[in-house]
Amino acid sequence: QVQLVESGGGLVEPGGSLTLSCAVSGTMYSIDSMNWYRQEPGKQREPVATMDSRSNQFFPDSVKGRFAIVRDDEYDRVYLLMNSLKPEDTAVYYCNVVGQRDLWSYVMNYWGKGTLVTVSS
Repeated sequence: QVQLVESGGGLVEPGGSLTLSCAVSGTMYSIDSMNWYRQEPGKQREPVATMDSRSNQFFPDSVKGRFAIVRDDEYDRVYLLMNSLKPEDTAVYYCNVVGQRDLWSYVMNYWGKGTLVTVSS
């Protein structure tokens, strides 16, 4: 069974930095993409960093130039590096992996339970 566990959230002052980590456990036949999303209270979950199997990356304008996504060589961990944090970055951040567990399974979305990031002085 595939499980994703995020860590690294917490309280940080505006202008500060934080690195989130996502540990992926369980065997996967293939991974199409590894991604980070965030969700503010009362709002929809939105992507903040995506990386496909060819290492193509996408960042929305709201975080472009401030956030980076890093994947280790074994695909069992993905990081979100956040710099120049703003109060509006406050949200629960979720790790997401899209892929197949085995050759016969459908491509599925796997989610972690999230980690809270609070940017405040």
